[in-house]
Amino acid sequence: MTAQTGNAVPKAEKLSDLFSLKGKVVIVTGASGPRGMGIEAARGCAEMGANVAITYASRKEGAEKNVAELEKEYGVKAKCYKLQIDDYSDCQRLISDVIKDFGKIDAFIANAGATANGGLLDDSKEEWDRVVQTDLSGTAYCAKAVGPHFKERGTGSFVITASMSGHIANYPQEQTSYNVAKAGCIHMARSLANEWRGFARVNSISPGYIDTGLSDFIDQKTQDLWNSMIPLHRPGNAKELKGAYVYLVSDASSYTTGADIVIDGGYTCR
Repeated sequence: MTAQTGNAVPKAEKLSDLFSLKGKVVIVTGASGPRGMGIEAARGCAEMGANVAITYASRKEGAEKNVAELEKEYGVKAKCYKLQIDDYSDCQRLISDVIKDFGKIDAFIANAGATANGGLLDDSKEEWDRVVQTDLSGTAYCAKAVGPHFKERGTGSFVITASMSGHIANYPQEQTSYNVAKAGCIHMARSLANEWRGFARVNSISPGYIDTGLSDFIDQKTQDLWNSMIPLHRPGNAKELKGAYVYLVSDASSYTTGADIVIDGGYTCR
């Protein structure tokens, strides 16, 4: 059986070469924070040699600081772009701008997202729309915008930051909109892996509770309850995810598509 374009076995034999991203261009959305999953994914890709385009929604200063760090620390080209992820035309603009600035796009890490403030009955209709539009539709808009470029080149990797919340219902906090959106992201990755089978790979990563600073406002009693439900008994650090992102955008994962990698300290195994 002959592999379709973009699905051939890599020529590299050494693991170091399979994981190398030298000469590749990777977009990472939602990478303006100092210690979030987005910037750690970008750091991982840059460390392996990729040129990196990162996006921000409102924290321009943070994104610019991250760009300076990426260029200085890893010696790669990096640039930041403002992105309104729930606006398809803005996603199209991002792709056009990155191709103009970098020449191509090899991989796209759809990491930008929003959290829920309450359950279905407590939150407003507008809050439901905000979360689903950002986390699910925004991810789809990014895929729809970059997909034609992958198809034209006959190669590409699209990685979605989903969540263990797409597999379970969290407790004690109520966040149905977020859970539903992330479950949709997991199945979007599976569906696109099939739809794009001739030219690109699509996978998702489902993190558990990760200490990025965004949950610092949560009371200690609730955080202790979360930790009691995790076999490793602690939240993850965002740097513990970057290896998975690098794997999925590199040739090391050339036979991996339609997969969801759960990195949750064992939470979902109970």
